[in-house]
Amino acid sequence: MFEKKKLLGVGITIATKEEVLKYITTGLVKSTKKYYAVTPNPEILVMAHNSLSYKNCLNGAELALPDGIGVVLASRLLRIGLKGRITGVDLVENLCKRVAEKPITVGFLGAGPGVAEKTAECLMAKYPGLKVEFVGEELKQGGIAEVARGPVKSVFPASAHSSLSSSNELRAVGSPYASATPNKQSVDILFVAFGSPKQELWIAQNLQNLPAKVVIGVGGAFDFISGNVKRAPLWIQKLGLEWLFRLLIQPWRIKRQLSLIKFVFLVITEFFRI
Repeated sequence: MFEKKKLLGVGITIATKEEVLKYITTGLVKSTKKYYAVTPNPEILVMAHNSLSYKNCLNGAELALPDGIGVVLASRLLRIGLKGRITGVDLVENLCKRVAEKPITVGFLGAGPGVAEKTAECLMAKYPGLKVEFVGEELKQGGIAEVARGPVKSVFPASAHSSLSSSNELRAVGSPYASATPNKQSVDILFVAFGSPKQELWIAQNLQNLPAKVVIGVGGAFDFISGNVKRAPLWIQKLGLEWLFRLLIQPWRIKRQLSLIKFVFLVITEFFRI
C-alpha cells in the first residue's frame, strides 16, 4: 500500500506510474484483494470539497492517482510531493499493454453507444494478446443495455462478440442508477467510464457485487482511446496544456472548466493556512 497525502481533504497516492502498474499487475497474481482506484483531477477535487459523501468515496479508494497538471502543480505549491501525473487514458493503455501477455482479463464498461466496444477493439489491435471478457455501455435510467457482451474474441478484426444469453442478465449491469447485477463475465480489471462523480459513487456502492477484482474509474478515457475524441499532441501534453486543447475542441466544456477558478482559490487558501 502506498503512502497518501491530503490535497483539499482527498488523499492522493504518492507513487510513479511504473510503481502503480507493478502494484496492480503483481497484486492480481499474488493476492485476492478486491479494491477500486480513482483518478482525481481539479474538477473532481472541487466536487469533493462540496460533498462529504463524495470525498469519503474518493478516500475509500485503494489508489487515488493524480489526473491533471493542476493537481501536480498544486501539490508542488503545497509541498505534498506527488511523483507525477497519471491520466486515466495512460493508465488504461499501459495496463492493457502490461497484462496482454499475462493470464489477466479486462472489461470495459461505460461511455456512449458503441464506444466501449470500439475501445476494446482498438486495444486488442494494439496489444494482440489482450484478453477482453466484457464490454458494456452505460445504462440510462430505467433502461436495458443493448450492448453488453462478452467474452470478446481476442482476434482482430474477426467476428466481434457473442451476446449474453438472457436479457435479464443485462439489467443494471452498467447502470449508475441501480445496484450492479453480477453476470457470467468475471474479469480481473474492470475499467468504468461513466464520468465523475457518477462512476466513483457507483463503483464504491457496488464493489462487493461486481464480478471484478480491481475496478478503476477512468472518466473520458474510452472516448480518446476509441478515437471518438481527439487527444492533444504529445508536446501539448508535456506542456500541461491538454485541458486547453480539449476545451478548444469541446467548447461546451467551458462551464466545467470554471471549476478550475475555484480550485485555484481553494489551493491558495490552503497555502496560506500552512
